[in-house]
Amino acid sequence: MIHRTLTLIAAVILAAISASVNAANTPTDANIGGHVIDKENGEHITGCIVKILGSNLATMTDASGHYVFRDLRPGDYTLEVSYMGYSNLKKSTSVKSHQTVELNFEIEPDAFMLDQVVVTSSKTETRRRESASLVNVLSGNTFLNVGACSLADGLDFQPGVRVENDCQNCGFTQVRINGLDGHYSQILMNSRPVFSALTGVYGLEQIPANMIERVEVMRGGGSALFGSSAVGGTINIITKDPLSNSARVAHTLTSIGPSGAMDNNTTVNASVVTDNNKAGIFIYGQSRYRDGYDHDDDGFTEVAQLKTQTLGARTFLRTTDDSKLTLEYHNTHEYRRGGDQLDQPAHMAMIAEQVDHNIHAGEANFDLWLRDRRDHLSVFAATQNTRRQSYYGSEMDPNAYGRTSDIVVTAGTQWTHPIDRFLFMPSELVAGLEYSYNRLHDVTVGYNHDIVQNVNIYSGYLQNEWKNEKWGFLVGARVDKHSMIDNPVISPRANVRFNPSDNLNFRASYSTGFRSPQAYDEDFHVAIVGGERVVTVLAPGLKQESSQSVSLSADLYHRFGNVQTNLLVEGFFTDLRDVFALRQLDEADEAGNAVLERYNGSGARVMGLNIEAKAFFSSHFDMQGGITLQRSRYKQPEQWSDNPEVAAEKKMFRTPDIYGYFTANWEITHSLKASLTGTGTGPMLVQHLAGSGTDVDLAVRTESFFDASLKFTYTFRLYNRVNLDVSAGVSNIFNSYQNDFDRGPLRDSGYMYGPMLPRCINFGVSLGI
Repeated sequence: MIHRTLTLIAAVILAAISASVNAANTPTDANIGGHVIDKENGEHITGCIVKILGSNLATMTDASGHYVFRDLRPGDYTLEVSYMGYSNLKKSTSVKSHQTVELNFEIEPDAFMLDQVVVTSSKTETRRRESASLVNVLSGNTFLNVGACSLADGLDFQPGVRVENDCQNCGFTQVRINGLDGHYSQILMNSRPVFSALTGVYGLEQIPANMIERVEVMRGGGSALFGSSAVGGTINIITKDPLSNSARVAHTLTSIGPSGAMDNNTTVNASVVTDNNKAGIFIYGQSRYRDGYDHDDDGFTEVAQLKTQTLGARTFLRTTDDSKLTLEYHNTHEYRRGGDQLDQPAHMAMIAEQVDHNIHAGEANFDLWLRDRRDHLSVFAATQNTRRQSYYGSEMDPNAYGRTSDIVVTAGTQWTHPIDRFLFMPSELVAGLEYSYNRLHDVTVGYNHDIVQNVNIYSGYLQNEWKNEKWGFLVGARVDKHSMIDNPVISPRANVRFNPSDNLNFRASYSTGFRSPQAYDEDFHVAIVGGERVVTVLAPGLKQESSQSVSLSADLYHRFGNVQTNLLVEGFFTDLRDVFALRQLDEADEAGNAVLERYNGSGARVMGLNIEAKAFFSSHFDMQGGITLQRSRYKQPEQWSDNPEVAAEKKMFRTPDIYGYFTANWEITHSLKASLTGTGTGPMLVQHLAGSGTDVDLAVRTESFFDASLKFTYTFRLYNRVNLDVSAGVSNIFNSYQNDFDRGPLRDSGYMYGPMLPRCINFGVSLGI
């Protein structure tokens, strides 16, 4: 079935490309060019994106602030200019053969980028202010300002989003949205669901920051176009496209804590685009080496040793003005090791969690615009193939070696059709079909562990959005036939948007979702507790988990003199039925492993409030911050320990009732910039299992943490198009870090909470052309 599906998708793509290429235009010498300047100071702006609306043509202004489109089809065109921190601006013109038209733009600063185009809400390009669902955007500048090496380092700077490290040994991370575990959220690469349960274990640190253009975060399940498992929300990673001829090489050096452990990260980017913008390629690479860090000098790491190499490319070919082929490929090789005696083979250590990943991922996407560029047909296929060699063992156990193979294939098509008037308002209809296949084989021979999981999901969705500048009504439904569930699951979604003015946006959404009874990311992470391996199994007769979610939000904008401000208030409520919960069984399995069983609990309710405020004082200084107040509770207390004397808990573990973030950016001079950032986490309950730190299982209430960082960057302008950036900073200034880790070989490796790193000193250098 998978081969037939891929063959059909490939045939459709090749047929469409062939038809488009045969229709391609000969050179016309019809050109449009000009410059883009700041309206306030008249300076030319480098790196502005200039698009021809209704087509797939786009370019970027060069170092002198100029752009050009060559060999266009004669006719009328509307161009739109966009740049981070500025309002979009549109202008129209006409061009004839053998004619060059000059079209210049003056754009104004706009702190909140209301006209920024997002795709996560509806899988079609939509202005953020007119998006049916609330979409928050993390730009590439955010990752740069916080000194992020990977996706995991920058996701915290959004309301309702929190990243945590759940293992002292291997550094297993997960992202929580609106208080829900990581597997309640869907991580997408360019809107494609290629993140599997296996890659979800360490995947947040396997995506280098230098490949990210932006990250769109949609809290809740407000769109039928994404998987029904996206109950907590959707994180859509948009990778960089080639828009101009440029290159950059950078290196950062980070000293971790007082131990002398170092983190070296080298990145390379290069982009090449043809003169007529018909083809281009963006190449990116990362080489990272991080020492293991031992915080309490017991000889066992709290931060895993890490070696990562990534190389990838994204390329496009505009076969005509109305069609585009996009290809993307990257390979990641990651080795990580935690425990003790890192220079010895894993089976010679008292504790070792060691994983060696080799990941190949790719995507092919063909876009075709029809009916005078009104209809849009997209056909895609994406895949990710992972091979993992692992060791999860203690006390020099020679039997703890394992291997895992994992392949994900997703393919489908989507059609977007605008309707001038449907019943009572203009609308946009979106329909699509998707197929997803995941095969996972996990083997640990020494423990007689051999799991094969095959998952096939056939999906269809239909969504219609009535919209104008004031109102938006979105109604949609998704049907999923999951191979591990007997009957198809229908998940309806509905959203309402009301914009009484340009400065007021109100939204309401309702969605349903489900999670299938299959293995998830933490099932492929074997914890070491008290010197024993702890594995996770599924309870017999485990049923699907279902959910209903509601959210209400108000997005308010106001200008106080020259100061632009924004206040976002969002309330959310999620009801989970047959919720998946974990409990420790009394007896070990046949291989002697301690066992955590996933079973259907009584249900749970998660509710809360996200508040975010922003202030843009000038183009040189801005501040923003967010706070989340939430309550995450099971409907009935759940027994989580095998010790009957340990009380059951109604409060969900690892879900603080309050957490938040802030950022402040100051352009002190034209060359010197400073960034002050931070995250705060309130008290929460954490499981502390019996081991070296406690004789009995405990539910520990943690202290609060405040992780603040400061970074300075100075730019030397060496030549007209060559810049050298030198940066220095301190992260976790106040060294707000856990101080009660378990010690020694009998520790509970999962007893870890708070900031992922202690105080660190950072230095960096970057050369761009």
